[in-house]
Amino acid sequence: MMAAAGGDASTLFATPAIVADRRIDGSIIVRSSTPLGDSARCIGDWLEHWARQAPDRIFLGERANADLPWRTVTYRETLTAVRAAASWILAQGLSAERPLVILADNGVDHALFALAAQHVGVPSAAISPAYSLMSRDFDKLKSMIGLLDPGAIYVTGTKPFAGALAAIKGLHRAVIVSGNADDADATAFRTIIATPESPDVAKAFAAVMPDTIAKFLFTSGSTGTPKAVINTQRMLTSSQQAKAQTWTFLENAGEDLVILDWLPWSHTFGANHNFNLVLRNGGTLYIDGGKPAPGLFATSLANLRGVVPTVYFNVPRGFDMLIAALRSDEELRQKFFGGVKFAFYAGAALPQNLWDALEELSIKTVGRPLPMVSAWGATETSPLATDCHFQAQRSGNIGVPIPGTELKLVPSGDKLEVRVRGPNVTPGYWKAPDLTAQAFDEEGFYRIGDAVTFADAARPELGLFFDGRVAEDFKLNSGTWVNVGTLRVAGIAAVAPLAQDIVVTGHGRDEVRFLVFPNIAACRAAAGLPESADVRDVIAHAAVRSAIAIGLAKLKAQGGHSSGHATRALLLAEPASVDGGEITDKGYINQRAVLTRRAAAVAVLEDDKAAEPIGCG
Repeated sequence: MMAAAGGDASTLFATPAIVADRRIDGSIIVRSSTPLGDSARCIGDWLEHWARQAPDRIFLGERANADLPWRTVTYRETLTAVRAAASWILAQGLSAERPLVILADNGVDHALFALAAQHVGVPSAAISPAYSLMSRDFDKLKSMIGLLDPGAIYVTGTKPFAGALAAIKGLHRAVIVSGNADDADATAFRTIIATPESPDVAKAFAAVMPDTIAKFLFTSGSTGTPKAVINTQRMLTSSQQAKAQTWTFLENAGEDLVILDWLPWSHTFGANHNFNLVLRNGGTLYIDGGKPAPGLFATSLANLRGVVPTVYFNVPRGFDMLIAALRSDEELRQKFFGGVKFAFYAGAALPQNLWDALEELSIKTVGRPLPMVSAWGATETSPLATDCHFQAQRSGNIGVPIPGTELKLVPSGDKLEVRVRGPNVTPGYWKAPDLTAQAFDEEGFYRIGDAVTFADAARPELGLFFDGRVAEDFKLNSGTWVNVGTLRVAGIAAVAPLAQDIVVTGHGRDEVRFLVFPNIAACRAAAGLPESADVRDVIAHAAVRSAIAIGLAKLKAQGGHSSGHATRALLLAEPASVDGGEITDKGYINQRAVLTRRAAAVAVLEDDKAAEPIGCG
């Protein structure tokens, strides 16, 4: 299962053609001069097309572990199952007011059920399994179920989801559907895809229009009540049309497009970007049962040894773990750099040390650097708003506006706040008109809350750099602004590999300081301690503390001014909390949530007499 050999940016991507119009009020409208081509009516048209054109091509594959063979479904088998399940969905009376909710992880049955609902105009809503399997209070799950009032709820099995199902009982009228045929307390999904196809399916499919709601996706990492982002068919199809116009190799990729991906379908990156990329272009998606987490990444590596993807997608944490594996496994290194056309990172900025390491390994292995690109957007932009369809000089370039999408850059202090308008942007939040109204400015641009800066203001085609969240940045007592996004990435790189992530604090203070979520495996190795060593003993070890201090000193030497480095750091023994909204499935840390929830830790960090924090060298 080898993908095509690696390429270079000139053969993979379209050349950016960008216009930047500067207004009298100081704002700048940045857009592509390439018009957006015609998009499909709905994503179901893609499935119908490939079931006709390549019926026997594998669309999806999955396996429970690396020792088992792949369970695969072809495009023809997928369409047959989708039409059958759609018949059941229509018979149950599901609708936008009573959608399909999926609590399960990525899987073939998950995909078939979601595609079936969307095929006949019924929204699906994949909810992060973390809210069902890792939560202790189920508060966010209850809120989501109460908002959606689903007509059916899918789980892989009622036993692992027993706590979640008990917590939401009484909040819905849904039929519980299980992927485990032995669950007597649920309808078996196996029987649903055996439903005789109803003539109503073709009628309902024909009635699906670009403004039909395809899915609800919940915003990730936020505190308070989750918001359900409306995703229309137009959003999803226009996003992929723009992607095909920027990643030009996709139009003729076909069976050579092979993706191995773990990114969750409860988030827009894994679902709308990666899954739909495969479906729109007739490729094959192997669902990776691993993820970049201790004990689980071994599964990802085992899968990667057998399925070399055309494009390697991951978040920075995944690249960090991959690099360590590539350094120690020459066979994997040869397969990876010999087969992957390019790597794509998103979800958070990639620290420059990881970029440099990948480039160095690629040159050492195959004699050329692996192209590395990124993009930027949000759940509300489905997700693509900008795309770096060129080889940037360094990490962090989020690219240029995609065809059909406009950016408005609005001066905000010493930053440029970015806003988005286009067919890929949500019409709003489900059953939340006030929140919807607040989300858009007077010209209809979505207020995403991020800031950007030009790579070169005179040459907008060279791309933009993410410049932090407008609401995350703060001032020190000196009046100096602290760019949290930039400093976080620099801090992780300075103490690499000991920090899993960093939260920046110092609001209204004289100095910047770091709360550090440690990379426990790397810290154990630095301390020479066994895996059985207690986390608190690991982070208190002199070797770990010394290495962190050296990293802080290095950052100070690089940053110089008070806003460019941290004077102290505190290693956190407790991992980031799902219930507390501190972390998403993709490993993205919510800075504000951490600072709020860990006020006691911040107080210790700010106490100059406290012994726990580590000083700057």
